[in-house]
Formats: sequence, structure tokens, C-alpha cells
Amino acid sequence: MSEQTLNSISLTARVLGAAFYYAPNDIQDIIALLSTPQWAEEWPYSSEEQKQAIADKMAIIQTDNETLDDAYQRLFIGPYALPAPPWGSVWLDKENVIFGESTLQLREWMQHNQIDICLTQNEPEDHFGLLLMMVAWVAENNPAKLNELLAQHILPWGVHYLNKMQADAHFPFYVGLAELAHLTLVNWQQSLDVKAAEKAIFYR
Repeated sequence: MSEQTLNSISLTARVLGAAFYYAPNDIQDIIALLSTPQWAEEWPYSSEEQKQAIADKMAIIQTDNETLDDAYQRLFIGPYALPAPPWGSVWLDKENVIFGESTLQLREWMQHNQIDICLTQNEPEDHFGLLLMMVAWVAENNPAKLNELLAQHILPWGVHYLNKMQADAHFPFYVGLAELAHLTLVNWQQSLDVKAAEKAIFYR
């Protein structure tokens, strides 16, 4: 794979991963970037028309009912049931739990390939945002393992998660973010010719 391909994957994965993982107050520069249309001109994937439609959604960071911070709390933290849980094992485990078997498989894969994402608290490594930031790290440091990471640990459930986010987030910025991540993930898969592992999805 070319250096340009890896650079594009790394940059987009880092931006998207941070936006899915961190609270808006912690990534104000990224929120400022994504809520203005300028990012669409430089985003390396998809058509201008598609990117503009997404940019229009992501420009809305407050509604009559909710702020961006409130939406993040509702979608990623709780206290109520999350509309679209961002952890792989919730989707891949029969019991819909975090720290499920797929999380342990990811952890073993990370240890085998000497990947440490330096978590500051005890939390599952298969959070969608963390996995995207892991994509950036692997693209930069161990690109030979990129296809494996995508095929085994992200693509089998990630598209289902993003579809659910698009349908149930009910906040324009995060609906647009899910659409952008979906388009980007599909483009990574096509450009790297990745065949996703077939795994049962248990969360609906």
C-alpha cells in the first residue's frame, strides 16, 4: 500500500476516533474543524455532494432540546441505555456485555502485536473511537497488520454500529459523524481490499 494511502487512513482515523471517543470539551479544535465545511474540501474519501450533505448536519452542534455535550453524554456515557453502544463485544457477544469474548480476542491480538493504547482507566479496548485511533497507530507503525485489525476487529460489527447511530442518535452532529465514519470505513476496506470476517451480530 502506498504512503499516501497510509497517510490518509492515519489522518482520518485519528480525527474520527477522537470525535467518537472524547467529550466535546476535550477536543474543541476537532469539533471546531468538523462543524465547519472546510474539512470536506480535504477529506480524501467520497464525493463532494456526499461530504457537503454530511457537513450540513455536522454544522448543527445545538438543537432546541440538546447541546453537543448533552448529546455526547446521552450517546456514549448514560446513565440511561445507550441508543447505539460503541463497544464491539456488545454487538458480538450473545449476552450483549462489555469485556466479552471479542474484547479478550482483541486484547490478545494487541499483546501479540505489541500494541498498547495506554488506557488511563479500566475500560474495554473495543470502543469504536479507540479502535479508530488504533487504526491510525497501526497505519503509522505496523501497516502490515492493518488489514487484520480491520477484518477481524472492526468491520464485522462497526458498520452495524454506525447504521444504528445514524438511525437513533437524533442529534445532527453525531448523525453526520456516523455517516462520515461509515463512508470512510467503506473506503478503507475498498482501498486495502479487506475481506471482513463473518461474525454473528447479537445486538439489535
